[in-house]
Amino acid sequence: MNRYISSRNRNDIVTAHQAIIKGLSNDGGLYTIENITAHIDPSEVLHLSYQQTAEKILSAMLDDFTEDEMHACVTGAYDEKFDTAEIVPLKQIQEGWLMELWHGPTCAFKDIALTILPHLLTTSIHKDDKKEIISILTATSGDTGKAALEGFKNVPGTAITVFYPEVGVSSIQKKQMATTTGRNVDVIAVKGNFDDCQRMIKQATSDPLVLSSLDGVSISSANSINVGRLMPQIVYYYTSYAKLVESGAVACGDPVNFVVPTGNFGDILAGYFAKLLGLPVNRLICASNTNNVLTDFLNTGTYSIHRTFTPTTSPSMDILISSNLERLLFMASGYDDDFVSEMMKNLQKKGSYSVPKEIMAKITATFAGCWTDEDTCRKTIHDLFENEHVLIDPHTAVALAAKKKYEQETGDHTPSVILSTASPYKFTHDVLACIAGENMADDFAAMERLHALSGVKIPPSLAALKDMDVRFTRSIEIEDGMQVIADRMKEVGNVHD
Repeated sequence: MNRYISSRNRNDIVTAHQAIIKGLSNDGGLYTIENITAHIDPSEVLHLSYQQTAEKILSAMLDDFTEDEMHACVTGAYDEKFDTAEIVPLKQIQEGWLMELWHGPTCAFKDIALTILPHLLTTSIHKDDKKEIISILTATSGDTGKAALEGFKNVPGTAITVFYPEVGVSSIQKKQMATTTGRNVDVIAVKGNFDDCQRMIKQATSDPLVLSSLDGVSISSANSINVGRLMPQIVYYYTSYAKLVESGAVACGDPVNFVVPTGNFGDILAGYFAKLLGLPVNRLICASNTNNVLTDFLNTGTYSIHRTFTPTTSPSMDILISSNLERLLFMASGYDDDFVSEMMKNLQKKGSYSVPKEIMAKITATFAGCWTDEDTCRKTIHDLFENEHVLIDPHTAVALAAKKKYEQETGDHTPSVILSTASPYKFTHDVLACIAGENMADDFAAMERLHALSGVKIPPSLAALKDMDVRFTRSIEIEDGMQVIADRMKEVGNVHD
């Protein structure tokens, strides 16, 4: 059976379902699969449905779930909530293929994992016969929040609280969160950035004030620090590769590059797990926006947050502390928990750390980094629509621009799949300005205008936001975070008494 061990204490060993319940380890480390012994050849998933592929891959990674349990989780997640039976379609463009990850209920790639995480979590709770309420604490830079809220709302035995930066998410993202229905949900803005929100969530797992408030309540997370959120993302790398083979674009076994717009490093790390499982991944190209801390790390071996934080039109990537990179450091160092602990302490105390060359060589054998400025991002959106009549959002544009830059710098023209992570209608104002030079203050008028210009259907869930009532308007200071979380934990416990 697979063992999951803490990146900061390899003697902290749990099974997959236990890791899903806990989220973070007690020492703040990230549970990481100790060895990937399974092998899934891409030929094994040809002509399978998304659900069949998901069952095969997730059963290999989360192997303490029974066949029936995993089948129920997968079929409960990937159903009519998605607007296509494919779940993740693949669209060909001149530069390669767009992996469209935004056909779920909140129109962003987070839906793929966050529709199944509640099923995985509740199944895990039943396996352990836990009586405590699982309180999900989630930080979001825009998309995770709404996807997690939709996934967990009214799920028995759970409560969810989402923290997001007051400035930095798009107005559509903010309204998506603020209008969420459900008895067990709360949404709180923070006067800070995503890193501040994420830091609060991690601190809460060991903060004395919060711990003293946990009467009949335990804390978990819906961020990609939770393996139940991370592992489902492996699936779409396999399904997209299978589509390429089935269409004749590549022969089974031929290498493919994947270009991933990422801030917290979870989505791209799932691609690395896919490679370790047996998918012929050549390069994973880490695409960053102006907040290019990951690109600098991959190019220099030094991770430093001593830089200006810049809000951009791709807010889900406006992150300076990429949590999932810790897992990669753990694996690349041969599961050296002392090394990882030292790196994380340096990051906390000094704001930077440097990785030895031999470890970086292991990382850069697969990963490359490129970043894109705002002008290039805007031009990429404009040119793709002008030349091919294809709409993309700013995050996808960052990846497409990074793909071109990577090929120019390396001469590597391996067939490439670009992960398209959000519907362009989640960022209507910016996309409309890019393709037509029009700035409309009203997001819903802008949606109608973008639809008229493009003919691309507005997702019903986004169109419906116009007439929905705002439920959540609270905003807090960073320093009040632990008290707010402690109060929320008491509220969750009292509600379920």
